[in-house]
Amino acid sequence: MIERSWMQFLASLSDNLKSKTCIAFDKPRPRTCRVEPRRSIQNQKWVGIVAVVLTFVFGGAAAQAQQPGKVPQIGFLGGNREGPSVREFQQGLRDLDYVEGKNILLDYRYTEGKADRSPSLVTELVQLKVNILVVTSLGGIRAAKQATKTIPIVMVTTQDPVAAGIVDSLARPGGNITGVTTLTRDLSGKRLELLKESVVSIPRVGILWDTNAGPGPAIALKEYQAAADGLKIQLQSLAVPGPNPDFEGAFRAAAKGHASALIVIASFVLSRYSKQIAELAIKNRLPSMNELSAYVEAGGLMSYSANNAESYRRAAWYVDKILKGTKPADLPIEQPTKFELVINLKTAKALGLTIPPIVLMRAEKVIK
Repeated sequence: MIERSWMQFLASLSDNLKSKTCIAFDKPRPRTCRVEPRRSIQNQKWVGIVAVVLTFVFGGAAAQAQQPGKVPQIGFLGGNREGPSVREFQQGLRDLDYVEGKNILLDYRYTEGKADRSPSLVTELVQLKVNILVVTSLGGIRAAKQATKTIPIVMVTTQDPVAAGIVDSLARPGGNITGVTTLTRDLSGKRLELLKESVVSIPRVGILWDTNAGPGPAIALKEYQAAADGLKIQLQSLAVPGPNPDFEGAFRAAAKGHASALIVIASFVLSRYSKQIAELAIKNRLPSMNELSAYVEAGGLMSYSANNAESYRRAAWYVDKILKGTKPADLPIEQPTKFELVINLKTAKALGLTIPPIVLMRAEKVIK
């Protein structure tokens, strides 16, 4: 209908612009008219110019009317599909009025505890030409940075991204990467201090970690070692290579090494087994400090961390900002301003442990 009315308009315009000069003779002679060639040519030129302009305007409008708006496509690389990171990110999108499958599309990829899969999974998402990549592991972030310099990358990392060489600074990250850091590694020393305050004597602490979870846990082990040296605490490495960790063997090694407490370094594989880890810790009389509150809810003794659920919901905020035109380089990387101490008193009772009142007063959440 746009094209038909447009052609009718041009035809009418052409007729009206044909200039005619009429010469009136003395009456009763009839009135005759002749068309002046020069004016006719000029008017034809104007008709042509107007036609070109209006064709461009109306033709472009018609083309746009025929092409529906493209739904943005987001690539999400996580550890496993059952993890809280996926659920919280999805909730963050819903809070911003995004409806998956309607006004936003998500393509999910999961390492399933195999960190070496990150580069190939990132490549798959890049080949899909997604609008934004959301990545939740240090290895995945590094793979994404290497794979693309143009697709915006929103990260959620436990590391200091400046120290890890991912961005230039937190305030002005530069390039195509921004997001959230939970600063989990910076809290290593504080966790050991809280564990020492809560337990009468911890001369030796076992560190449970997944050696196949990428560079993050290995970095964490070094951070705990540095903090332990200052607190005069010995550490015992309890390596449990994923994706099929031998927890029974690790706890036997802890008993043999006379470990008096346990720290669990969070990873996607170990998070699947949080309940089993908690039960084995209680069985072996090991008070446990954890990097995620989910472990405490599953039966671990305590945790000290940022609100990780909020971090993943915040990642959705970054996605929204970028989709609305903000460049990643102009979005400062956020750090948590509040950290939560969570204590499970049911587990403390099972261990025959009394948490000092001064520690309980500092807890944001106490499970009874």
